[in-house]
Amino acid sequence: MKPVFLLAALLLLSQPLLAATEGRFVQKNNMFPRVEITTTMGKIVIEMDRSKAPITVNNFLTYVMDGSYKGTVFHRVERDVENERDFVIQGGGYDKEYDGVYEGEAIFNESGNGSKNDMYSIAMAYQDRQPHSGTRQFFFNMDDNDHLNPGKDWGFAVFGMVMEGYETLDKIMQVETGFNEKIGYDFVPKTPVIILNMAVLEPTPL
Repeated sequence: MKPVFLLAALLLLSQPLLAATEGRFVQKNNMFPRVEITTTMGKIVIEMDRSKAPITVNNFLTYVMDGSYKGTVFHRVERDVENERDFVIQGGGYDKEYDGVYEGEAIFNESGNGSKNDMYSIAMAYQDRQPHSGTRQFFFNMDDNDHLNPGKDWGFAVFGMVMEGYETLDKIMQVETGFNEKIGYDFVPKTPVIILNMAVLEPTPL
């Protein structure tokens, strides 16, 4: 029985180390938390809006706090070639080998919050025609993508804006892309653009 007891004790001791901080407890009195995203092509600072998208912001912060965005890639860098305009940069769901990473429960789509999919906004991604299937993937709008806003159907929930690092996103937008057989998708960077770290920044003093 001793080995079993020892294993149980070790599991109990390890639980606090494995438990992630839920996003709703991160700077819970700050309606506009900021996160710094460090990538292989530079840094980006986003400011999120809990007043409009509390579910989406808290969900994103949970993934930030458990460290699971580290080592993931931007797997979609898409231009609307036909109309000669940039479209989106999407990431957070695959590691650098393009294997899928852990996903928590899907969240409610907050696309009706009044925030628009304008250039340099950040929004929650979801699976095709399943508006409440978003988990951890997010995207940056690289143009004013009005067609992603809600109308007769659900849109994509914007939950923040880029405050710094526009030049980083612009550089990522210029990388060479192609078809990736593993995930069966076009517009995948041929050289992975990796998220090295995400960190919640201290609130800005008033």
